[in-house]
Amino acid sequence: MNKVLMKGNEAFGEGAVRAGCRFFFGYPITPQSEIPHYLARRLPQVGGVYLQAESELAAINMVYGAAAAGARVMTSSSSPGISLMQEGISYIACAELPCVIVNIMRGGPGLGNIAPAQGDYFQAVKGGGHGDYRLLVLAPASVQEVIDLMALAFDLADKYRNPVMVVGDGILGQMMEPVELGPLPEVSPPPKPWATTGMLGRKTRNIVNSLYIEPEEMEKVNLRLQEKYRQMAEREKRWEEYRVEDAGLVLVAFGMVARIAKAVVDRLRAADIPAGLIRPVTLYPFPDVPLVRAAERARAFLVVEMNAGQMVEDVRLAVCGRRPVYFYGRTGGMLTTVAEVLSQAEAIWEGLR
Repeated sequence: MNKVLMKGNEAFGEGAVRAGCRFFFGYPITPQSEIPHYLARRLPQVGGVYLQAESELAAINMVYGAAAAGARVMTSSSSPGISLMQEGISYIACAELPCVIVNIMRGGPGLGNIAPAQGDYFQAVKGGGHGDYRLLVLAPASVQEVIDLMALAFDLADKYRNPVMVVGDGILGQMMEPVELGPLPEVSPPPKPWATTGMLGRKTRNIVNSLYIEPEEMEKVNLRLQEKYRQMAEREKRWEEYRVEDAGLVLVAFGMVARIAKAVVDRLRAADIPAGLIRPVTLYPFPDVPLVRAAERARAFLVVEMNAGQMVEDVRLAVCGRRPVYFYGRTGGMLTTVAEVLSQAEAIWEGLR
């Protein structure tokens, strides 16, 4: 298997191609612009279509159209661009169409800056747009995992006929790491008999819609969506555990911050402090299972994020008061360092003695 040095943003594009994505619609915005740059060159090589839209609003609605026709399709953007797409994402979720949306988060709110951040957690996992809908949300922590999770993202989108968001930050998008790439796989997406591809001998029309004037009909749609989200929560929670088995202090972090937290765990273990790490791979559904299990023996949790404290709310819900949950974060594109988190963890552990 070939091992190549690849930039994170390029890996999002290559992962999509390898997952069978042949349509990309987007608009450049830092720090994710290498994704459309890469796909503008790569998609024509595999018979795909790349189109730069005139705006993020246009891009997400082009995704809507291609998804309705049954294509494997994606878009990518960064925080303010994702905000502009929210209306279209809500439409796509209600229409139950599969697509993948990549968000390389930057410092905010507002236009903010182009520095790495994790301030879009709420926007990704709590809906972001209007109405009762959910996105499946994946959070890779390495360039190799970007390749792997992009394949999963498209499979989950088709499985549930639901948008899937893959989130990273400016570090993951801009850094280069070796990745293993085998031959371009042959991908066979599942049949999509619901797609609007013409009558094809059928007697009834396929209709894709997110407009339901009658309240009773709208409620039926919402109840069906909620049942789908319940099945997602039951089947699709994913996480990684590191040295948690005997941990007295459990760190919780996602994405690139989890790699910083992992280094902190090793430093704490070297100082005879029994620490461990739980890294959510799916941010929605949130993997509460390992937290509930860890709460049976751990003395405290420390949540580390590059925001003012967003995932910490889901951790507190999972732990449900069984153990204290502490938080440490940096905002506005400021990076969390190993030394800072180590200092916080040591102070918490000292307070527990």
